[in-house]
Amino acid sequence: MSKERVTLTAEPRTVVGKKVNTLRREGWVPAVIYGQGEPELIQVKHNLLLKALRAAGMNQLIDLKVGRKKHVVLTRDIQQHVTKGDLWHVDFMRVNMKETITTEVELVLVGESAPAEEGLGRVQQQLHTVEIECLPDALVSEIEVDLSQIKSPEDVIYVGDLAAPEGVTILTDPDTVVVSFAYTAAEEVAEEEEEEETFMPAADAVEVIGKGKKE
Repeated sequence: MSKERVTLTAEPRTVVGKKVNTLRREGWVPAVIYGQGEPELIQVKHNLLLKALRAAGMNQLIDLKVGRKKHVVLTRDIQQHVTKGDLWHVDFMRVNMKETITTEVELVLVGESAPAEEGLGRVQQQLHTVEIECLPDALVSEIEVDLSQIKSPEDVIYVGDLAAPEGVTILTDPDTVVVSFAYTAAEEVAEEEEEEETFMPAADAVEVIGKGKKE
């Protein structure tokens, strides 16, 4: 299920170009709202914006108030200062609640695989996000990957094995590998030694070959 919507208050912005550094020194972050109409320049207090982004991330709806106007938006781009890490600029996208949206969400591993519990090795996550499509109200921040599906070291979890939340369609190729299993180094060495023992030629065979070459 989607989280409770975050509320953020902003002000219209008239300052552009290099002059926005003055806003930053005063504790403001320049931002823009685009989509569903004309772009709108805004400014948001750094502390309020940071709190909202920590709560909503990139995949949760935000109720953005700009003066008397209200927008439902998603965060689409966050720029930070290279050395300080301060928020430098943010892009918001307006959302029409009646139209589907496409975005990427994180894959989160849950549970435990039987081979890992037996100490045979560990799971390897090969895909960390998937592309989804849904109405804004059905938007989720993450999709869980149930590791209990890996019952033996040979098992693999594909995108097609994921349980999509209600109202969400996963667009990523269903044949894409999400998680596989890898033996520990000790297990790999044991397997290699077993193969060597299996295919080692008999001692007398080696001796005969040697005599043949000596002649």
